[in-house]
Amino acid sequence: MKKTLFILIVLLIMPLSYAQQESSFGAGEWFKFKMSYSGFLKAGNATLTVKDAKVDGKEVYHVVGKGWTTGMIKWFFRVEDLYESYFDKEAIKPYKFIRKIDEGGHIKDIEINFNHDQNKAHVFNKKHNTKRVFDTPVNVQDMVSTYYYLRDNIDIKSLKVGQEIRTDMFFDEENYGFKLKYLGEEVIETDFGNVLALKFRPYVMAGRVFKEEESLTLWVSKDKNKVPLRIKADLAVGSLRADLEAYKGLKHSFKIIAGKN
Repeated sequence: MKKTLFILIVLLIMPLSYAQQESSFGAGEWFKFKMSYSGFLKAGNATLTVKDAKVDGKEVYHVVGKGWTTGMIKWFFRVEDLYESYFDKEAIKPYKFIRKIDEGGHIKDIEINFNHDQNKAHVFNKKHNTKRVFDTPVNVQDMVSTYYYLRDNIDIKSLKVGQEIRTDMFFDEENYGFKLKYLGEEVIETDFGNVLALKFRPYVMAGRVFKEEESLTLWVSKDKNKVPLRIKADLAVGSLRADLEAYKGLKHSFKIIAGKN
């Protein structure tokens, strides 16, 4: 499960399409996810929290993402992940990104500062005490801000089954092109009741972690919040599933078709 716990949560919350509309989130929003391995073994939890903050005098959103292993898995593979993104409230472009992880002894401590005027990413690797500068595409996002940027630009009405959507991220020390296919609508059972969801297929690199290129399936609510609901992943060994367990601070009503029995 190395390098998958929090990355899977980020993939869970990235359904994309471009059309400016009413904001879908605000400060005070909070999500908690429960993770299970191979359908029965509890693997861990993850949270996402949106806060108000300032960077160089600018009003920004500060999103904090945390992921950690629990239960039996914790005893033989311990994960403690921290991801932070500071991004502009209006343009939703990132100014600073932090990734501090310990995954079974695999440690990273990286801070990235973005210069959008020069299309540069300044990467400070604190573990190795190195600083490097990389070219980035126009309007590049970090791993966390991508979700909030695209979430505010999702046009549900324009999505067509089979449609593929792409976006640019800068992650660690490289630019990353992300591709996602829209699969249609589906009603799924959640801890809160039945919810009408949009279903997507992210494309990932097959190999050591994922079984094949189409190993992931994800669902988000078909409402103004675009609430992340579930992801399933076929790994090289076993499978991993994440489900929304709790939430608060939603900006809009969460549409539930029927209450949980």
